[in-house]
Amino acid sequence: MHQNYYFLRKLAQKLDSQLRGYTVQAAFSQEKDELMLGLYKDEEEFYIKAIQTSTFSSLQFPKSFHRAKQNSVDLFPDLLGQEVLEVLVHQQERSFYIRFTNQRVLLFKLFGNRSNVVLFVEEVAKELFHKKLSKDLELDYRLMDKEFSLEKEVFLQQPQNLRKLLPTLGEVPLLYLQEKGYDTVSPEQQWNMVQEMLLVLENPPSYYLINLNKQFRLSLLPLGEIQETFSDPITALNAFVPQYRSQEYFQKNFGTTHRQISKQLEGAQKIWWQIQEQLEKWDHGTPYAQTADIIMANLTNIPAGSKEVELYDFYHDTARVIPLKSTETPQKTAERLYKKAKNQKIELKLLEERATRKEGEVERLSRLLDELEGVETAQQLRAFLKQHSPAKAETQIDLPYHTFEMMGYKILVGKNAKANDKLTLKHTHKDDLWLHAKDVPGSHVVIKNQAGKTIPAPVMEAAAQLAAFYSKRRTDSLCPVLYTPKKYVRKAKGAAPGSVIVEREKVLLVKPENPFRQSFEG
Repeated sequence: MHQNYYFLRKLAQKLDSQLRGYTVQAAFSQEKDELMLGLYKDEEEFYIKAIQTSTFSSLQFPKSFHRAKQNSVDLFPDLLGQEVLEVLVHQQERSFYIRFTNQRVLLFKLFGNRSNVVLFVEEVAKELFHKKLSKDLELDYRLMDKEFSLEKEVFLQQPQNLRKLLPTLGEVPLLYLQEKGYDTVSPEQQWNMVQEMLLVLENPPSYYLINLNKQFRLSLLPLGEIQETFSDPITALNAFVPQYRSQEYFQKNFGTTHRQISKQLEGAQKIWWQIQEQLEKWDHGTPYAQTADIIMANLTNIPAGSKEVELYDFYHDTARVIPLKSTETPQKTAERLYKKAKNQKIELKLLEERATRKEGEVERLSRLLDELEGVETAQQLRAFLKQHSPAKAETQIDLPYHTFEMMGYKILVGKNAKANDKLTLKHTHKDDLWLHAKDVPGSHVVIKNQAGKTIPAPVMEAAAQLAAFYSKRRTDSLCPVLYTPKKYVRKAKGAAPGSVIVEREKVLLVKPENPFRQSFEG
């Protein structure tokens, strides 16, 4: 209820008795979304801190304040030297204002994420704290009072619509009525309950810090789990704000961190299962070398120009149909398969190593998530974040590309047009190899260079297949893919996202597919 009309009414009354005769000596901001006012009267000083973030808006009244020498901006120069005449609350509204000498008025508009502080000079809005809320320059603080009269006859006809009949109440008073059994009594009794509650709201005996429905709140009514009790609104706010912001920090950062780690864990588990599926294919498929051995053992039994042939598979003691190329001799086919078998063994070793790393990552993230779920306080969460640096995890999640690995080489594939720009311009070295489907929109693909090494042909082919697969030529039977070192790729000024100029390119013709979904034969 720290923004509720009934609370602001009591706060304005307190500030009015406190601040009359004080003069503004400082108005500045040194933290984003925080305005500081320093007021003085003789030897006494009084500070107002207006906190207006996108998720929280309130006031706080520090007993002292030391202004930083740097990153501090002066605000509201027309207010300096002006004396407080009175503090008034708008009727039935979440705002109040301070009237100063020389027709200066400072309006505190506490409208959730549209909160602002507005300076009026001679009844005209002149300066805003949050300049992005430019429409606030059209406000007239004299016209912001609202009138809500609760008539008994109207109420008795629709007691269930109390929220609409008296919208200034807010959530906590309605929950208070429900806790008192409001929904179980007659309309006449409901009317009496509302009148009794309004008397308390208008003259609260105490101000309560409560936990209600797992939320920390400031209340004028005793309900929920009462944590602390105060006798005046200023002291109550000073106790409420730091505790609320601490809990807000916990709720916001706990949820964000939990989502980050859960997303990482889900991604790691998905990749681990994909690797297991590939290894399963290896175990149950027919290695290239075995197929080559069968062909070599039956060279004299294979008719020239055959597209396929049924041969005896002595490894598995069964007949097997083997696909061939009509333009290629059986011996040449066997040589090609032996070469693939050599690369296949390298891929298998790398795949097994990757599976081990990914399994370790899954275990680490699972332990991390279990540890996070045991965190209960903001202090514990800060220690957790400091130790485990989830900021790094967030960076990894937000990378603009997908990563594939083959024969020790990393292949990066842009996620979308804007991500293509980031990949090519920020995550790529000049000697990396850059690929893209020719003449159609598609993902930028990069093979990370390894100094002194030539990129193996299977890696080149796989990267080109990815470029074709993640392009508008995805459904074509064959796709031309251009490639060139990254140093020959540049972006023209003002070009659309993902659009680049390519020089000295070569072309590779491949079948569009993701080879990492089907790494093995069989």
